[in-house]
Amino acid sequence: MRTKRRKPSTRADLTTVVVLRLYIAGGAPNSIQAVANLKAICKQYLKGGHRLEVVDVIEQPRRAMADGVLVSPTLTRVHPRPGVNLVGNLSDKAKVLHALGLKGRAR
Repeated sequence: MRTKRRKPSTRADLTTVVVLRLYIAGGAPNSIQAVANLKAICKQYLKGGHRLEVVDVIEQPRRAMADGVLVSPTLTRVHPRPGVNLVGNLSDKAKVLHALGLKGRAR
């Protein structure tokens, strides 16, 4: 009788929660676009395996400065480490997927 072994990487993918932080500037067009683009990417590629925090730098300028954010919109992958920072409205989906390490997770 043979037993089937599961791939360890598959289990790790299911249990890893990606933590993202998006710094925006209120209702600026690029900020609104970045939020929409990121939500679409998360819905398609992370399907609940993520946590997203949106920080408005107009309302929380000290937080942005303390985190080293000088430009908005800026996306930071907090977990898993190492962290990644992307600047812009996140419209280049391939670039965002690559930077977040999601390129091979096409669904």
